[in-house]
Amino acid sequence: MTGTALWCFYVVVKRRIGYIRMGRSSDTGRPSSPQTHDPSDPENDNREEMLSLSSFSTTAALASAATGNEQTRRGWDFAFQVFGHRKLLKDIRSGLMHLVIFYGFIVLQFGAVDIIWKGIAGSALPFPAYHAFVLSQEITVLLVLLAILYGGFRRYVERLRRLKRGWKPSLVLWFIGGIMLTVLFTQAFERLHAFEAAGGSLYVSYAPVSSAIAEALHGAGITQAAAGVCYELFWWLHYAVLLSFLVYVPQSKHFHIMTAPVNLWLRRRTPPGRLEPLDLEDEEAESFGVGEVEQFTSKQLLDLYACVECGRCTNVCPASNTGKLLSPMHLIIKLRDHLTEKGAAITSKSPWVPSLSRDTAKLQTSAHMMADASPVWVQSGGGAAAYGAKTTIEPTMTVQRQAWNVHEDTPVSDVALIGGVMTESELWSCTTCRNCEDQCPVGNEHVDKIIDMRRYLVLMEGRIPAEGQRAMNNIERQGNPWGLPRAERAAWLKAYEATPAAKPVLTMQEAVRRNEQPELLLWAGTMGAYDQRSRKVLFAFVRLLQEAGIPFAVLGGEEKNSGDTARRMGNELLFQTLCRDNVETLQRYGIRHIVTICPHTFNSLKHEYGDFGLPRSVTVEHHTTMLARLVAQGLLRPAHSVKERIVYHDSCYLGRYNGIYDAPRQLLAAIPGLNLVEMERNRENGMCCGAGGGLMWMEERSGMRVNEARASQALETSPTVIGSACPYCLTMMEDGIKQLGAEETVRARDVAELLAESVFGKPEASVSS
Repeated sequence: MTGTALWCFYVVVKRRIGYIRMGRSSDTGRPSSPQTHDPSDPENDNREEMLSLSSFSTTAALASAATGNEQTRRGWDFAFQVFGHRKLLKDIRSGLMHLVIFYGFIVLQFGAVDIIWKGIAGSALPFPAYHAFVLSQEITVLLVLLAILYGGFRRYVERLRRLKRGWKPSLVLWFIGGIMLTVLFTQAFERLHAFEAAGGSLYVSYAPVSSAIAEALHGAGITQAAAGVCYELFWWLHYAVLLSFLVYVPQSKHFHIMTAPVNLWLRRRTPPGRLEPLDLEDEEAESFGVGEVEQFTSKQLLDLYACVECGRCTNVCPASNTGKLLSPMHLIIKLRDHLTEKGAAITSKSPWVPSLSRDTAKLQTSAHMMADASPVWVQSGGGAAAYGAKTTIEPTMTVQRQAWNVHEDTPVSDVALIGGVMTESELWSCTTCRNCEDQCPVGNEHVDKIIDMRRYLVLMEGRIPAEGQRAMNNIERQGNPWGLPRAERAAWLKAYEATPAAKPVLTMQEAVRRNEQPELLLWAGTMGAYDQRSRKVLFAFVRLLQEAGIPFAVLGGEEKNSGDTARRMGNELLFQTLCRDNVETLQRYGIRHIVTICPHTFNSLKHEYGDFGLPRSVTVEHHTTMLARLVAQGLLRPAHSVKERIVYHDSCYLGRYNGIYDAPRQLLAAIPGLNLVEMERNRENGMCCGAGGGLMWMEERSGMRVNEARASQALETSPTVIGSACPYCLTMMEDGIKQLGAEETVRARDVAELLAESVFGKPEASVSS
């Protein structure tokens, strides 16, 4: 029996490792980086200043910390993740439940060996302080049983929306519960058998649970002979359940017991905001992006078997919460099912051991496939009445459960990855906010998989929603998503200089003619250059820099779109074209320090341009960190009172991507009269505004608008101002306020605008575009 179980375990694990190895190596199809990391300043920041102003989230800090031994730091983080359950404890109740089960199983391994040895040899193992050992075992068994009962309560009574229900999720509860009960009854019958033979007291303090059970069994009239038989029965039952669980684990989501630690150790070592570049000049490449499951990297496929189906990712996903079809958890589950079926079909060997059917031909004729379905979203009320409108994942969870089924007459070879497994609707619903990844306790990386599939759609098949295609065409032709004339990119300079008290802004061309080398380049960005509302933010920042006496210049008409939108939408070709043009311009002027008002541009310049020639030593900064430093140094003095109640919305690309949470809040705290309040979802768990991943330029056709949901959450705090530090977020919050009918009492403003009002006074700070 033992040999059979071990053989089954080995075969299952071996086959799944084989499926994972179907993926390509992580460096295949990737161009080599033209620039190496600068070990003295690898992430482009003045660390002492930046760290004093920013509270970095765990993922971003790990990816971009510049001090300490890398392997030691990663080792400590690995230990905290695996043994400290750091992310699991974000939900304290389920985190503690899992912590008890995790450590309970470690402790009970020694007890299991002891029970098995006693059944074989007739004596206990020579553990030191044996009575204390037995007590620790009984307490642990009791705690694990309570944890299992609570797990069942959470899933089937409390019915958390993020948890799947049905008979499959309950199997592990029965397995673990069965192991715990057989431990107690094996010990109880052993004690009762010994008592009948030698006499003495049944109850002992070092075995309170099993001895109490033995006392009850004795009172029920169980004889010595019956106790001996029952001991043998429960010993074998305990052993059988253990071996069955061993075989079950690698064939279920509980394979994460083995794969999750490996996945956490192998997780990305680069910043979360850096996408892997494609080598578009590779003449041997048959395709770009991912159109087949085996085109993912082996690490990406390892993600699929590390998933524990806890639903934490879906629970925070802005798409899932607003009635879109996308569910990050189901993304992983569906890819895993598809990979398993495809691997089984290729090898003609069942992924399930022991196989209930020897008809291997069935592996070629049936497969999971996604049906054409959409969530049914019902939202009562509207306008101002919707302030308290609640987001929910229930419609998405329901439709995913109903639409993902086995089709008996469809071979897996006929199931397209994009269309049959992941629908285009799902792929284009992702805002790339990475909240799913921030919550995932096993280190899964969802967003990169979606971007890879988008790349295939765009580069190989030319399929993209019409509005997205229009934005891409406009960026390619005119350098901006609106299709406004390319020549108007520098028009904001004249508009700024026409405002009251404005000083001229120097361009790099003018600086060269004057034989000057400004120490700072202000990157206006497409939003700042073209969008009338974002111009006000840019103007406020320019005026603050001039007030602080910071010499700077701008590129004016030489600046091009950063390419972030194109890249997140899958158009790697357009991104690389824009990126290389911008890098050439920056290198021509010898730029060493860049600041921008847009977190999306900031992230691309900081983390992605280095792959295309921008020296890693170039400092890239967001305007909030620079302003916070200038205020801290006394170069800017916010003296005028701004009497507003402000709730701050965290930008995903500033926060989760780059760990900057404190700098904007420090600015707001420095403004007299300002009352800063927080939404329930803030900082690392802040909800996306809905503009990332190119969705700024596309329509939402199902459920609630993401920006409306986020604005509703902000309005629940009764603010007069919704603050932000991103032009995209500013636009989305303003639209959300209008959709909810609150524009008469609430405004959306950037922190730079509020600081300018406090520094210059309200009448002087009012600038027109």
